[in-house]
Amino acid sequence: MSELAPVPSLLDRMRDDLQALLHRRGIHDPAMIGIHSGGAWVAHELHRRLDVGTPLGTLDIAFYRDDVGTRGVHPQVRPSNLPFAVDDRDIVLVDDVLYSGRTVRAALNEIFDFGRPRRVLLAVLVDRGERELPIAADVVGTRITLDQGQRVKLHGPDPLELTIQDAA
Repeated sequence: MSELAPVPSLLDRMRDDLQALLHRRGIHDPAMIGIHSGGAWVAHELHRRLDVGTPLGTLDIAFYRDDVGTRGVHPQVRPSNLPFAVDDRDIVLVDDVLYSGRTVRAALNEIFDFGRPRRVLLAVLVDRGERELPIAADVVGTRITLDQGQRVKLHGPDPLELTIQDAA
């Protein structure tokens, strides 16, 4: 198990890139949503660093995944919490690792069950590439390529640390 770049420096990069993106797009009051659990940890830190005025939202996408019945494990479901109206809002969706794109697809489906946002921007701590679905992040902390059988894992929430693990 090896360690990647320090998470605080990746979060600083993401904060700066997200501030610039929001400014370019004329977005002044975004709502932020983190995907349980690692994405919620990253969103909490970005929310604090950006001093977003709207309360942080969280999503548990367990029942929105397209593989919920085939994974062989029963998901531990936490309630989703969106303490703001989604309709016509600019949303920043945050996750820890973007790989296949299926988690983000599930999160988008759940968000649209709450309403129709004006736009959704995607911020991820780690982009692994190699998508199964055509989904791209707007803001990325770091991009990595792993060997077959390896995965990146975010440990946290305090402190947040990234490691690369070999499949067992």
